[in-house]
Amino acid sequence: MSAVREDIAPSGAGWRKFAALLLGVAAVGLPVNGVADYALLVLLAVVIFSGEVRSDGRAWLAALAIVAVAIAGQVWLAPPRIDEGHNVFLPSPALERGLPADVYRHLTQEFDALYPPAQRCDPKAFGCWRNNGLPDAAFAFSADGVWHKAAMSRAASTLDFSDPVWLRLGFINEARYNWTAETDVKRAERDRRFWMGLQRWHLTMPWFEAIRLPAAYVGGELCWRGDVMWEGTAEYFALWRGDGCRTLEPADAGRRVFGIAIKPDTLAMRLTPPWPVWWLQLAGGALLLAAAFGLVVSLMRLEARRTMLPFVLIGLAVAVIAIDDGSFLGGVRPFDGGDDGLFYDGVGRVILQKLLAGDIWGALEGGEKVFYYGGPGLRYFRALEHIVFGESYLGYLSLVLLMPFLVHRLFRRFLPEPWPLALVLLFVAVPLGMLFGTSFAHYVKWAARGFADPAAYILFIAGLVTVIGADKAGPSGKFFPALFGALLLALGIAMKPIVAPAAAVLLAGCGLVALFGRQWPRLIGLCIGTLPVFSMALHNWVFGHVFVLFSSNAGHADLLVMPPSAYLTALRQLFSLDFGGLARIIHQLADWLSGPAESYATIPLNAAGVAILVYVVLRGRPFDPWLRLVGAAALAQHAVALFYNAAIARYHFLTWFLTLLVAMVFMREIGIGWLQRRYPGASERIANLRLSRQLASALARLQKVSA
Repeated sequence: MSAVREDIAPSGAGWRKFAALLLGVAAVGLPVNGVADYALLVLLAVVIFSGEVRSDGRAWLAALAIVAVAIAGQVWLAPPRIDEGHNVFLPSPALERGLPADVYRHLTQEFDALYPPAQRCDPKAFGCWRNNGLPDAAFAFSADGVWHKAAMSRAASTLDFSDPVWLRLGFINEARYNWTAETDVKRAERDRRFWMGLQRWHLTMPWFEAIRLPAAYVGGELCWRGDVMWEGTAEYFALWRGDGCRTLEPADAGRRVFGIAIKPDTLAMRLTPPWPVWWLQLAGGALLLAAAFGLVVSLMRLEARRTMLPFVLIGLAVAVIAIDDGSFLGGVRPFDGGDDGLFYDGVGRVILQKLLAGDIWGALEGGEKVFYYGGPGLRYFRALEHIVFGESYLGYLSLVLLMPFLVHRLFRRFLPEPWPLALVLLFVAVPLGMLFGTSFAHYVKWAARGFADPAAYILFIAGLVTVIGADKAGPSGKFFPALFGALLLALGIAMKPIVAPAAAVLLAGCGLVALFGRQWPRLIGLCIGTLPVFSMALHNWVFGHVFVLFSSNAGHADLLVMPPSAYLTALRQLFSLDFGGLARIIHQLADWLSGPAESYATIPLNAAGVAILVYVVLRGRPFDPWLRLVGAAALAQHAVALFYNAAIARYHFLTWFLTLLVAMVFMREIGIGWLQRRYPGASERIANLRLSRQLASALARLQKVSA
């Protein structure tokens, strides 16, 4: 047995790692909304959670001193911020009152020329921009202004954009701009070519950008593409058309420049600072890197090889995200009108603004007196995400990047190496899961669209790993692992109540084991961690004065397409030789077994997976009892697909993922041996293929260096 260093004790290691990461966040500062700052924190997270954190008090005092110096240095070296404002442009009284007369007049002329009044949508038409709401202030609210107050929308440290998606214009996803009509003014266009991931979205909403030039930037240069209006004396704004650059003079200090973006993809701006400001920015960045390095040196004992697998998984995950929708990596894409993503972010922004205004009660209401629209959790998550990550979706991205590690940990719980490593690499990088069991790309797609389903499933998997234990010894009888595991499952239900059956089976099984084992701290932790589930019913009772357990759309005909009464009706119809009800049942079963591929061609494969699941749960005594409990939870979710809309594959991603887990354990324990006995020649030929040997060798090397 290897010796354990006195200053690196295993007790409380998780808390120390979390505290070390918080120190890194403090050094970077809030909001964490820049790609470089976020990448640095991801790097720190990998290093911290791959190594051992010292428990020595002197090391922590040194780390605190480093962070304090970094914070003080950042404040001292910070150059003056650029007051920046932006908003959608729709002719409205609020914009007419708040914008300079010359600017508003020009914006209106450009708008009328591109969208003639005679061709505008009918205000009575559903989804028309003319009946959904107009701007209520000259400059839109920006979550970046939570920590850095500004007279307009936000106080920015730099200005350099050619694509508004990467300028992070949060107002484009306000609930009032939920336009769905196929008419003149549209929200966005999607480029579906697979190689255009980093430029997938083109904002087509009319908007404008305004900056107030700081005196410290005199001597710098403002360059632009498109039309800008530059403030002169007496609030007169001169129009500069086309591409150009201009050196800032002392008379420009404090004056405003408006960029005009009525026509899509026409505006770009870059403010180049003078040398004194540039040196301050460079020194601030260098100080931050030095602080991060100092934290690692003072707190960590690190073996570099242990970071290899995390970096491989993150690199593969980022590549998949970049191909699907690169804006998820730090931009703000315009969500589709009528989509869940626009609703959740729009309500989340309202919650945040009420919270900042001191209206705690209004923030808790969450935009609805009785939750109707899906799971209520994501709207509150969005509000918190904007506090920490500003105008970005990096909070949700963090959950998605965490998923491969949770999947790997869950596979390791039931399978020996190299199975977990091979399966997680297949899950992330190879889209075989599109046919059976789901693939990482499934979760990326819907998370980037702002739907709650991936968040619910990721939280569920995190809770599952925690409550059943991370190794074959099973869960401990301690209070906190049970508390956090049950809490994660409860949060998953809040994100998407459709996972409630699986969570109920899992928690009931864990509770019974704890009860019979007299593990009272664990049982209490499970009970307390589950309590937040009932907050949804409490919300509906307090604000809406009705009892609704989760959300009121649970019985909607578009979701509950086959209630139990439909099966009884079909049975009665058979006695009169009416096969209409039977046809409905067959169609529902076919949609269910089409699985994540949403193809009837995969029905045999998915049916085999369900058969394996039933066998392991009912007859699989040789298998790990906790695997059988996971299988029972998966069966509970399969039962949901018999009643709810099975044609919407994203509702059932968790179901098929858990089925995959059980099926892979079955194949390793029984299936492969049976195939080798039944087809010895074919099995030997496959094993001796050059590609098979190369893959096995590569997995062995990766496993060896990252163990």
